[in-house]
Amino acid sequence: MRKIHNYSEVGTLKTVLLHRIGPEVEGLVPDNFSRLLFDDIPYLKVAMEEHDAFANLLRSHGVEVLDYTEELTRALADNEARSAFLRRLIADSLVSSQTLEASLLEYLTALPTGKMVNAVISGVRRKDLPDFYSPHFADFISANSPFLLDPMPNLYFTRDPGACIGNGISIHHMHTQTRRRESLLLDYIFHKNWQRDDPEARQWYDYDDPYSIEGGDILVLNRETVAVGLSQRTTAIAIELFARKLLMGSTFRRVVVFEIPKARAFMHLDTVFTMVDRDKFVVHPEIEEPLRVFEMVPERSGEVHFSAITGTLTEVLKRILSLNAVDLIRCGGDDPVASQREQWNDGSNTLALSPGVVVTYERNHVTNELLERHGVRVLTIPSSELSRGRGGPRCMSCPIFRED
Repeated sequence: MRKIHNYSEVGTLKTVLLHRIGPEVEGLVPDNFSRLLFDDIPYLKVAMEEHDAFANLLRSHGVEVLDYTEELTRALADNEARSAFLRRLIADSLVSSQTLEASLLEYLTALPTGKMVNAVISGVRRKDLPDFYSPHFADFISANSPFLLDPMPNLYFTRDPGACIGNGISIHHMHTQTRRRESLLLDYIFHKNWQRDDPEARQWYDYDDPYSIEGGDILVLNRETVAVGLSQRTTAIAIELFARKLLMGSTFRRVVVFEIPKARAFMHLDTVFTMVDRDKFVVHPEIEEPLRVFEMVPERSGEVHFSAITGTLTEVLKRILSLNAVDLIRCGGDDPVASQREQWNDGSNTLALSPGVVVTYERNHVTNELLERHGVRVLTIPSSELSRGRGGPRCMSCPIFRED
């Protein structure tokens, strides 16, 4: 039985959802970098080896690893679910004409489910439909594009489309259209697989909710507190909608909002701030000051009361988590060059396997040495190619079950 249970960032990780990076990244070319949110093209062979090393490290520490494509294939086992999924996916792909929609639907429907799932993720190239013809001007002017349906190269960052929080899941309206379909995949996995296994599982945000929020901005700090980043990709109104549903339907008593600079270098809260132990955090020094923090708590009326929190980051964390002391470990230490370099390479983006045991990229050697000096056990993975996608071990994982 698959059960969602996640009340911590550092409780022992038992079940996680990953997507092994695949052919979808070979659809990247400089012409589509901006649309598909990449700055470079990972070398697939090495990237797959690096991702395998990540998954095997998790398994070696007792973590059950679920595979995105296998879970989606299971969710689309019946024809009715497949048909509804494909129609919605094509509609959300913003293809250029009804003629192209019909051709894509016919092509994908004819594939066995597993191959169809792979095609949806890898993209449908013009050569896959050699007889495709359209009388529409929109299709005529896009004839030089190699893709009729864009690939999903960001899918290996499974953290963003959804976040398991408490006994439920938040399925996100992604900030960019190109990533929106990733959440549709997770929506089917949850409703057709996990909720069937665990009917008590709740949902805190919906794929069709209108405002953008992403999983890299959500941290479950303890049984009462969820942190959310107000960032480039997560909006204030989405945070309010999410907080209202979470605080009225769970044991969580507060949502703490950290406002971070709205820039690609920072992107999400977990690219500048993650929890590595009950009282230890790795942080990018550029967000420490000035820092605006807000608190949302439930009222008896069913509304959410929000207020500003004053104080340094250390003072704020001590108060909201009832800690006597907090250890902030700076990404890159006090060297501004190392700090910027390692933050860009996700030195702040750690995945805790248990309290004080974290997975990091081996390339961030300054931050890794600092973590070890502060009593944190660091398990490193190779990352020369995975890091080209601008996400670290936390970004590449969606925890489903953690021990308390």
